[in-house]
This record gives sequence, structure tokens and C-alpha cells, in this order.
Amino acid sequence: MCHMRQEDLPFVGSSHEFVGAEQGNTNVSVFLFHGKPGSGPGPHRHPYDDIQFIREGRGLWTVNGKAFERSAGDIFVIKAGEIHNFKAVGDSPLVQFDVHLSPRFTQENLSSSGLQFDCALGRHKRSSSENEPHG
Repeated sequence: MCHMRQEDLPFVGSSHEFVGAEQGNTNVSVFLFHGKPGSGPGPHRHPYDDIQFIREGRGLWTVNGKAFERSAGDIFVIKAGEIHNFKAVGDSPLVQFDVHLSPRFTQENLSSSGLQFDCALGRHKRSSSENEPHG
């Protein structure tokens, strides 16, 4: 068994990060996202599925060019390779639990035009001030 506290996890951008390979010797990693209104990552994709559990607040997502709003209680799966981004909307923070089916985070950041400008492997690395790591 492995035990830790959320506040002891690395905090990057707007998220605590549980990196399975480093913190739990497991094949799953998790973002504990807590974003202020207007915050969220730019367009990106992962080579594995990403399951997002919205706990509080509201957000605006775009997945493969289709925009939609979701709120507390919604759960959805973003499949491997799907280009997605999201932003917290409204007056309260967006709080979500993002399960990445990988022992390490791998995120390919894309510009809004869809052209790649950075590929981050392993732990997230910011490629611009507009792209913060997420889920």
C-alpha cells in the first residue's frame, strides 16, 4: 500500500499531479485540477485515454473541433489522440479529477491552428504562457 496527502503532490499550473510511476508505482496518473474562471490548457492531445470527472463549477470544452459546456457531476472520456482543450467559465472555480491511463503524463501541445509547437514527454513542460498543463 502507498499513502500520501494531496498537498504533498507536486503543484503545476492549476493542478496537483499524481504521477503513478513516481508516487504510487502504478499505471495510472491523475490531475487534480482547480482552475480559476478563465483558466485552462490550450489545445493538446495524449497517446492514451483521459477520463474527466467534473466535481465543481463549469467549463467549456472543445474536443476535435466540437464545443460543449459541462458542469459538476459530468463524467466523460477523451480518447487517445483526440485534440482537446478546456477553460473554466462562470464565477466559481472549475474542480475536476482527470484520470490518465498512463504511469506518466504525456501531452502534445498544439497551437490553436492545430500545428504542433511543442511535444512534452514525461512530466509536463510549458510551451507558452497560454498553455498550462491539465488533464
